[in-house]
Amino acid sequence: MADRLREIKIFSGSAHPEFAQRVSENLRVPLSSAKVGRFSDGEVSVSIEESVRGADVYVIQPTCPPVNENLMELLILIDALKRASAYQINVVMPYFGYARQDRKTRSREPITAKLVANLLEKAGANRVISADLHAGQIQGFFDIPVDHLTAIPLMASYCHKALKEELKEGKVAVAAPDIGGVVRARRFALQINADLAIIDKRRSYEVANYCEVLEIIGDVRGKTVVMIDDMIDTAGTVSKASEALIKRGAEKVYVCATHGILSGPAIENLSKLDENGRPFIDQVVLTDTIPLPKEKRLDKIIQLSIASLFAEAINRVHSDHSVSILFR
Repeated sequence: MADRLREIKIFSGSAHPEFAQRVSENLRVPLSSAKVGRFSDGEVSVSIEESVRGADVYVIQPTCPPVNENLMELLILIDALKRASAYQINVVMPYFGYARQDRKTRSREPITAKLVANLLEKAGANRVISADLHAGQIQGFFDIPVDHLTAIPLMASYCHKALKEELKEGKVAVAAPDIGGVVRARRFALQINADLAIIDKRRSYEVANYCEVLEIIGDVRGKTVVMIDDMIDTAGTVSKASEALIKRGAEKVYVCATHGILSGPAIENLSKLDENGRPFIDQVVLTDTIPLPKEKRLDKIIQLSIASLFAEAINRVHSDHSVSILFR
């Protein structure tokens, strides 16, 4: 019982302070004070401005671009808190960077997701809370608890409202952008009571972020198709897939993804039009796990806040209550 009464402290790195503030407001716990800066040579400088001795600490920091900067900052924050005698250091990573290399696909390749897991543990993390990891097996790379939240219910709720009439008429299909996303897409389809389609694609291992759509499995003709994925990076996959869906007879294409990285030509890819000036993608639904700068805020992009889910997870972890209900 004594552990449940430990003081809770919430710190934010510099990656996404707005998200940390939303979590803080949902919890009604003010953000604790820490200074994160840079030395003249670019090294990260961290100073914890208040006592954390014996406290349960939650550090909110997605490892989004610039990934290396944000990851190193997170590791140094953890080290500073550990040396300041925090009782428990919980790493809240709305977006887990370096997750795409979760296995060896060719000889002499690294497994960066495992490397990052090792770094976090070695720095002193006692728990990780994240959302929609690129691959579920990443949880097994850790020897500490990992709470793997999902934005599927949040996005399903949005689609229930936005596509209410189409759902009533049975004119909605959920598409997995590749074979690896079938489980996620099936789960989403069950939540909104829609049909399932699968896009068979071939990814190039010679050219990063390049893929080719080979076939679409399932009936999409005359339907609004909701393509669901964990992240959108350059948007090359969803751009090619949406074009293939429209050519196969889909009426509209919605793209839902938890993490909107939107790097490189992403905005251009999301804005593509057909020969008649019609957009291949009608709407893009993202969450706020990654900050969305003004220059990337297209009219078609809807950003939902997942901060309340993370706040509830933190509350349940801190009070020793079950978190499993949040996974559903």
